[in-house]
This record gives sequence, structure tokens and C-alpha cells, in this order.
Amino acid sequence: MFRFTLGLGFLLALTASAWTHDAPKKLRAGAFAQNINPKKFPISVNGGMTDRQTTQVHDTLHARCLVLDDGLTTIAIVVCDSCMIPREVTDRAKEIVRKSVPISADRILISATHCHSAPTVAGVFQSEPNAEYQEFLARAIAVSIVRAYDMLEPAKIGWGVGKDDTQVFNRRWKIKQGSTLALDPFGKNTDKVKMNPGYMHPDILEPAGPIDPDVSFVSVQTTAGKPIAFLANYSLHYVGGVPDLSADYFGIFAERIGAMLNADKHFVGIMSNGTSGNINNVNFARMAPGKRQPGEQARVVAESVAKAAFDAHKKVKHVDWIPLRMIQKEIELGVRKPTADEVRDAQDRLDQMKGKPLTKMPEIYARETVLMSKYPARVPVILQAIRIGDLGIVANPCETFVEIGLDIKKLSPFKHTFTIELANGYNGYLPTPEHHALGGYETWRARSSYLEVDASRAIMTIWLDLLKEVAK
Repeated sequence: MFRFTLGLGFLLALTASAWTHDAPKKLRAGAFAQNINPKKFPISVNGGMTDRQTTQVHDTLHARCLVLDDGLTTIAIVVCDSCMIPREVTDRAKEIVRKSVPISADRILISATHCHSAPTVAGVFQSEPNAEYQEFLARAIAVSIVRAYDMLEPAKIGWGVGKDDTQVFNRRWKIKQGSTLALDPFGKNTDKVKMNPGYMHPDILEPAGPIDPDVSFVSVQTTAGKPIAFLANYSLHYVGGVPDLSADYFGIFAERIGAMLNADKHFVGIMSNGTSGNINNVNFARMAPGKRQPGEQARVVAESVAKAAFDAHKKVKHVDWIPLRMIQKEIELGVRKPTADEVRDAQDRLDQMKGKPLTKMPEIYARETVLMSKYPARVPVILQAIRIGDLGIVANPCETFVEIGLDIKKLSPFKHTFTIELANGYNGYLPTPEHHALGGYETWRARSSYLEVDASRAIMTIWLDLLKEVAK
């Protein structure tokens, strides 16, 4: 049980509703990075079709939090070194925070980076979570928020956008008609695209979509100009290459941007994931690269992206106050549930395995089909929008396709907007309806992909409404 002291900040917040827009325009900020390494081993690792257990930590995992307060509104943004975090964990963290500091649940954004080298927190494919670690993570996230809140101090803020198109590639490729690459786990041969088809595969034609090269960021400093935190955003799935627990390139970026800014040990660097549902760090149009040491490629990516952010940061003017607004809306979206016949066939396939390990895709997806049959017809989804001056941020709990992120940037009322995905829960992939028509891994029904075909359109509509509201 964590116990926290409630001080003057709490009393001030209780009277915030009585304040007017004539309140002093003073920005405060605080940041904290909480260790979220598991205490017990071995532990399951998210990110594969079969479960993987590990007993070692390559580099420390964190829940990295930035709290901002403009005198009227207090918000918290947390980014965790985790593959995906189910809503019961993020809700639990918010509940703990509510009892400790005056930040309401609808002013808290908790997201996962989507590194594939962190303890399993959400059940996907054959990796199932450890309940003890889930509770530990919820409490650790809460600690990161409370500690960041306790560190609030007068601050300046700025934001900008760098560009790095050298580290992102669309991982879905259009394929030749009749290719064996078109076969899905359900026995159909109708896919028109293939995820990760292999280097220079003779049946690939061209990438099935664009990339987003933006390295968006928010920079926070003390009034004297000392770096407090740097929240960045890049649309890259993950890098990988480390067999043990690792924060991947997200963690290395946090270190590198701190070094480039000449920050001290209290500085908190944060890299959030943008819209990377169909984006990775692999260029299949060229020959396979040579073997690299564990973590080597992640360091290459982090260095490149940090440099792009740092170069853009040099042009940023920090200001001592901006208006903050944050709003959220919970909606319900339909679930693509299997038919009774599909469930029966899937169960028959599993029965034939007689408890043997599931190693082939049809078997693995048969298990997912049976599990999906127990899902409700509709599921709740939290959507958020944040205003930081003339910057907009939106969030959803999905692995979001890059086209959606590019569209919200074009349609938003703000000069620049970016998306933080995998926030406040986990609801699988979010392809566009057009990508659903193309098929491919990200559309195959499973706990990793189950929302209705038009889900992205429903989310976009709500996002735009929320952005208009916070822009007022």
C-alpha cells in the first residue's frame, strides 16, 4: 500500500472550479521515470505467436510521466515500456492516483510504447499475463504520476516537429495475384497484401501504404532554461533485436535526447508511439542486412531520431504559459465475432492437438477464434484529445494505421497534431476499411485484431469533435 502526503497543491486544486480565466497565467511542470522491471522471474514476454519466457533484464523498463498545470487544468501523460496494457490495468492506476493527488481520470493518458521485449500484461496469442505483475505495474504507473505531480515547478514549454524518413518503412506489401503469400490462417487465399514478406521476395510489388516521418515533440524547461522533460512521438512499431527485457529504441531515445540537451539526472526523456500499426524499421526492398549485436539496431534508430528531434528543437521558442485543455469520450465499437461454425471447427482443430504446443498459424488462430467467441458484441473504447497551446494530441487504445495519423494531422483545427496510440487500454489493430479489404495479418480476427471494419471512421469522427472542443 502506497501512502502519499496531500499538501497545499491538493487544497488549491479543490478550489480550481471556482477560478476564473483571470487566474494567474503560470505554467508548472513535473516529470518522473518509475522503474517497472518485474521482481520475479521467469516471466512471459509479449510480442510473439508463441509464448517466450525470460529471466534477465537487458536495460531498465520505465513508466515515464509528464504532468503539466496551467493554473486551471492539470494533465498527466504516461508512457510505459510495455507492449500493450489492458484497460483494467490503466483504470486501476488511475484509481490509485485519484486517492492520492487531484488529477481526475479523464485528465490522465497512460500508453504503451509497444516494445516486444517487456513482460506480458495483455493476453495476446499464447502469451498470458501474470496478475501479480499487472497489479505491480498499475501501482508503479500511479507512483510515476504522483511523483511527477509532487515535482511541479514553474516552467516554460515549447513544441516542434523534426523529420526522419530513414527509419520507417511500410511493412505491408502488395503481392502478385495467385501468390502463396496470400494464404491466411483460416484457409483462405484472398489476401492482397503481406506483412513482412521477406527481403526482395519475388512476389512483392510495392508497399501498400505511406509512412509518417514526423518526429513531433513537446519540450519542457525550468524558467531558468534547465530541461525538465522531452515528450517525443514517432510512428515506428518497434525495433527489437534484444532477447531479454528491454525498453528498445524508446528507452535509448530517452537517454540520447537527454545527453544532447545536456540535461541532468532528473530529466525525463519520453518517446511515445504514433500511428505505427503498419510501419516498422525493415526495408524489404533491399537485401537483408548483416547480423547485428543485441540492441545495436535500436541504438542506430534512437540516435537518428533523437538527432532529428534535437535539430528541430534548436529552433523552438519556449514560453512561460499556454492554455491546457483535455477531454475524453468513451464510445462503444462492434466486435468481429466468429460464427458458430467457425468456433466449432476451431475447437475441433484444438481437440486434435490433444494439448500439444501450438506452433502452426491455423492452430494458433483456432485458439484465438475460440477465445474471441467469448467476447461481447460491443466493447468500450476511450478516446482523448489534448490541447497544449496550438498543438493538438489525440489518443486511442489501438495499434493505429499510419493513414489514420496522417488524416488527423490534415483535418485537425490545430497547426500540428499527433497521435499517441495504445493509450488507456488495448483494443488491437486499427486498419482503415480500405486495408480491411486488402486483408493481411493486421486484419486477421484475433485478440490482436477484432474491432468492426469501420472502427477507424467512428474514431476519426469523435477525435475531430474532441479537437474542436479543446480548440475553443
